Amino acid sequence: MLGQFPPTGLTRRGLLRLGAGAAAATALSACGSTDDGVGADGRVTIEMWHGQTDVGRTALEALVEKFHRAQPGIRVDLGGGVLADAMLQKITAALAAGSYPDIAYVFGSDLAGVARSPKVVDLSETVRSAPTPWENYWDPARQAVTINNRIRATPAMLDALAVMCNKKLFEAAGIPLPQAGWTWHDFLATAQRLTDAQRGVFGTGWPAVGDEDTVWRLWPMVWDLGGDVIAEDGRGIGFKDVGVRALETVDALARSRSAYLDPKSGTEQMYQVFASGRMGMVVTGPWQIPDVTQARIDYHVVPLPSYSGRPMTICGPDTWTVFDNGSARVRAARTFVSWLAQPDQDVDWAVRAGSLPLSRTCEARPEWRAHAAETPGLDVFTKALETARVRPAHPAYPQISTALGEAVVSVLLGRSSPTRALNRCASAAKAALVIPR
Repeated sequence: MLGQFPPTGLTRRGLLRLGAGAAAATALSACGSTDDGVGADGRVTIEMWHGQTDVGRTALEALVEKFHRAQPGIRVDLGGGVLADAMLQKITAALAAGSYPDIAYVFGSDLAGVARSPKVVDLSETVRSAPTPWENYWDPARQAVTINNRIRATPAMLDALAVMCNKKLFEAAGIPLPQAGWTWHDFLATAQRLTDAQRGVFGTGWPAVGDEDTVWRLWPMVWDLGGDVIAEDGRGIGFKDVGVRALETVDALARSRSAYLDPKSGTEQMYQVFASGRMGMVVTGPWQIPDVTQARIDYHVVPLPSYSGRPMTICGPDTWTVFDNGSARVRAARTFVSWLAQPDQDVDWAVRAGSLPLSRTCEARPEWRAHAAETPGLDVFTKALETARVRPAHPAYPQISTALGEAVVSVLLGRSSPTRALNRCASAAKAALVIPR
């Protein structure tokens, strides 16, 4: 029996942040195995730093038990002691110390940096020889793990951004619900009409910390305007001009006081405002559906607005990255991540852990179709995968993100104009891009 989306009180990133103590408690010892992971009985033990807590961990534990029944010659020990947000730091330290896991949950935006290590296994042959054709995976899933034409990880989690609307607030304001093809001009006007300062109602919200949650919401705007994260020559950003226009939209939101600016990392406060019935629209992903459902918000999901009227959104895939701890353990790790990605397991993981299906084959499964049919708005997020783009798998991306995050926050807080903010961003990003990598 497949479960439901993650329980209430958890956001997509939140369910990876909370409960680090619980995650640490799941670490299992590999005592009894030799250094190469092969025990006296011939069974190979591999260690997986899963980065999950609560719902994600429970779903993965169930899948591991199922795998053990299907592959008794391989044991998967779940551990790591940290959640996904801290995985990069732990993996970096582990690689430097020469003591790292066989599999780790790595954010897609971090993969390029991690994959510079020679200990990261090339999975091109693994995914291309798997039962599900590689071309059957959604484009964002494939793009996020492909670096220099080599597949450096397998997709683990898919999402996409869309806009969730509070139907009650729209009705009270006499505003028709937005539909696909709307524009950012429409979004701004709607946010202003929904805002009611006397009642403490905001039209929308935006993270104001400067982290990746702040930044990735801007990329669909940049792409729609014809820009890109990195310029074609690789020497600078590809959004210096169009980024100004995107930031002007952000600036208009802040100046009209129609956006709640979330001052804390994780965006939980912004989502809580929406779930409390005091925000008309929120840009979010499918992970937010259970919270809103539990809060009894009658909601409507619509694709992101654009400047052109064309569909445009971003997908933020996360990955299962495999590390080389010897041939026996590599073979076992390849077997497990390949097994996880197959539709039987993927549909279970997607429904239980709040992911979108990795492949079109999984999306067509009766179990997923039934889940989508009973979950309002989920089909909008899934359909968005058809045209979604991903952040570039480039080692300098974290520095570009940091520079843009600072620019967005400076505009949101009225400390800088969009033009000045983008000029500083361009200088910082260029410095990161010219560093040999």
